[in-house]
Amino acid sequence: MTDALDAIMLVMQEAFDDRYGEAWTRRQVADSLTLPGTHFTLVGIDPQTEFAAEDVRGFALTRQVLDEEEILLLAVRPAYRGKGVGKQLLQEVIDAARARSVRRLFLEMRDGNTAEHLYCGSGFEKIGFRKGYYRGAVGGPLDAITFAKQIA
Repeated sequence: MTDALDAIMLVMQEAFDDRYGEAWTRRQVADSLTLPGTHFTLVGIDPQTEFAAEDVRGFALTRQVLDEEEILLLAVRPAYRGKGVGKQLLQEVIDAARARSVRRLFLEMRDGNTAEHLYCGSGFEKIGFRKGYYRGAVGGPLDAITFAKQIA
């Protein structure tokens, strides 16, 4: 898991803009990975072989409870954006969740996040709105949009 954690943190460092306060610390990620029902997906590597953190193009971190799963974090390194990596990563998350008998996926994102087209294009629908949800953002709290997708 150390290799995976290193890869997740490298992607997070590159992918999340400090202005929004969305990135997690290494400890937050490590602690979450010890919890039952928490899963991660790495894209850009063969998980059956050794890899360097630099080889990973993106990651997702999810948490499953019964037949529902939430995408906690999903990120693609800037050098790989616009090349189908995000779409591939999201599809791998959906497929893995379906294999675990998940029926519905959820996610929350900052209002105005350019990744909205990725989620909507993959069949996620807006189901909620949280005013002032992201409090760590520069310039004040930012709103969040909640999405859901039925997968089974």
